[in-house]
Amino acid sequence: MFSVETLTTFIVAAFIMVVIPGPTVLFTIGRAMALGKLGGFLSILGTAVGSILLVVGVALGVGTVIAHSVVLFTIVKVLGAGYLVFLGIQAIRHRKDAARAIAGAQQRRSGFRLFSEGFVVGITNPKSIAFFLAILPQFVDLRAGAVPMQLFILGAIVVIIGVACDALWVLLASAAREWFGRSPRRLEVMGATGGGLMIALGAFLLIWSEKPATA
Repeated sequence: MFSVETLTTFIVAAFIMVVIPGPTVLFTIGRAMALGKLGGFLSILGTAVGSILLVVGVALGVGTVIAHSVVLFTIVKVLGAGYLVFLGIQAIRHRKDAARAIAGAQQRRSGFRLFSEGFVVGITNPKSIAFFLAILPQFVDLRAGAVPMQLFILGAIVVIIGVACDALWVLLASAAREWFGRSPRRLEVMGATGGGLMIALGAFLLIWSEKPATA
């Protein structure tokens, strides 16, 4: 379905786009610093599922509708950015609770909740929407047919690369978390920093006015 040259070029382009810090990267770092490896990996799983649904949407043509509607794209962008700001504020508000939990106090957090929060971020990520709509069609071979399947395969490759990179970020951020864990004060700073990252990211997305290009 894809030539070796086409697939190689796409993987390189996808890797470059994924490693550039974006919503999911900063979200993952913030969550791993605040909640550790489990929170980070559950967030990755949630964002991956959300991203896969975006891929399905693009493959079935739903994404094209959003691409041609400034209103719909703006709504998705604002909802995603606003949710990140909300999560950041919550992280800052409860930074002392997180610090006590890491220091040894009992604190339970629903795995489903962590997953669902990551899912919302993943499915409302403007960077992913723009990438899927602008880049994926460029690598489709119309002569080969099965265009929706080609789009899905390409999108799935992007998601897989993203999961691998995000997993590395989780390991690095959680390692830093353990170092912070030696001091309760450091833990509070850590929680506030993670929340600040998400707030800053949400604010950036709110003022980001770029509209995805179409093939």
